[in-house]
Amino acid sequence: MAQTPSPNDEATNKNGEKSLQAELNGNTEVSSISKLRQALPQCSAVCAKNLLMLTFGSTLGFSTILIPELRKEDSEIPVNMEELTWISSLNLFLVPIGCLVSGPVSQYLGRKRTMMLINIPFIAAWIIFHYASSAAMLFVALALTGLTGGLLEAPVMTYVAEVTQPHLRGMLSATSSMSVILGVFTQMLSGKLTTWRTVALINLAYPVICLVALCLVPESPHWLAATGKLKRAEDALCWLRGWVSPAEVKAEFEYICQEVHKPAESRQKVWQEFKKRTFYMPFLLVTWAFFVGSFGGTISLQTFAVIVFEKLDAPIDQYTAAVILGLAQLLGTLICVSAIHFTGKRKLNFLSIGGTAFCFCAAAIYGCLKENDVIDGQNLRWLPTTLLIGSAFLSHVGIRLLPWVLAGEVFPVQVRSSGTGAAGSIGYVFNSIANKSFLYMMNGMTLVGTFFFYGLINILGGLVLYFMLPETEGRTLKEIEDHYLGVQSLKHKPKKESIAIKEKWAATNAVVICDDNESKL
Repeated sequence: MAQTPSPNDEATNKNGEKSLQAELNGNTEVSSISKLRQALPQCSAVCAKNLLMLTFGSTLGFSTILIPELRKEDSEIPVNMEELTWISSLNLFLVPIGCLVSGPVSQYLGRKRTMMLINIPFIAAWIIFHYASSAAMLFVALALTGLTGGLLEAPVMTYVAEVTQPHLRGMLSATSSMSVILGVFTQMLSGKLTTWRTVALINLAYPVICLVALCLVPESPHWLAATGKLKRAEDALCWLRGWVSPAEVKAEFEYICQEVHKPAESRQKVWQEFKKRTFYMPFLLVTWAFFVGSFGGTISLQTFAVIVFEKLDAPIDQYTAAVILGLAQLLGTLICVSAIHFTGKRKLNFLSIGGTAFCFCAAAIYGCLKENDVIDGQNLRWLPTTLLIGSAFLSHVGIRLLPWVLAGEVFPVQVRSSGTGAAGSIGYVFNSIANKSFLYMMNGMTLVGTFFFYGLINILGGLVLYFMLPETEGRTLKEIEDHYLGVQSLKHKPKKESIAIKEKWAATNAVVICDDNESKL
């Protein structure tokens, strides 16, 4: 209900408009609603969505505990080498296919309803995993998780952008990657404690809890407004801004209604953007970052952690070592999210890629020395294990997350979703190829040769990125576009005093994504 007018109604309205405009621009200092009350419902909505990302992460990490069991001679499900390589990569290979229909489905059904329905195939996949009696059943379950993983990308990415205020959007968006890594870690921890069939049964809880949580949060106000459900859109916005009255979200609601009904640019005009340097140079950058992150070793190390630690004769149980590796990945992600604003992307990335290259090269050199009896490997068993856990940590400090961070910044606004979608799909294909080829590489090149290969990829990747990677932290989207036009060169972070000015300008000059392809991956 609307609040009762006060005697100073005119002054109150003016102050209210200022507060609402400040809130719309991400500055809530003058708002009558506390920051905590504003943030709590937005965090709740994003957390409900993040349960879906955690579910997806659990499907990515499940192969880590499944593959070692299938390789055993007395395995419940007999598989050959070719089938093992598909088990490690099939879900990743099918993610881009799910991405192709993600945007249209999300636009037709709505963000919330799509996310709720996505939980159903995840539940079906875990049931199939639990009762699997053949490799074919495992393939069906993996195909379901891969296709569904692609299908979730558009609604989860778009939902975050549409329910959060600008000053919370960056932080809450970063929680998506953390949720996926947390999902991977839950599999490593569960695999240490029980069998893979029991883990599949436990994993049923994630989509069920997610389904319940999504029932408690509202649909995107933008989607509701775009489909003509204005009353529901207003109610959703009131909920998301701190359970307030319609009068307190009037300005933002009117802004949303105007934006969603703006005429879209013609497809011909948008197509011209793909031919420009401002598209193909960022596309090459993001694709190369995905290549280095995929073939730099840590994606395969994550999937085959138990096998690798067993091969290295780790001084601790291989499942325990895999759990520690998962913790290292999670810690690295937390450091990346918290440090990137202060260090910038270039410094953090080169620290990450240089450290990862060192770890793999050092592990390879250790292996060579051990094979030639130059050192006593028995007394140094802890060294390669420590180096590989270090590589997992350092890669997640930068290079594994870098392409996803860059993708939202470097593409022109007209083709941002399409550019990010194309590059992200290629990234998943790279991950799939890296996993599928690992066992063949390990058998053909030995583990030492494979580690050398990963080290060289990181070194080469770092050299190329040194010349390609701009410093986008603290820069406006216009400055980034000017960099690719050759107007200016972004090699360093702007000074602290200029960042505040840029943020103030960016807040009052919001750029709306015009691209009609909603999938962000």
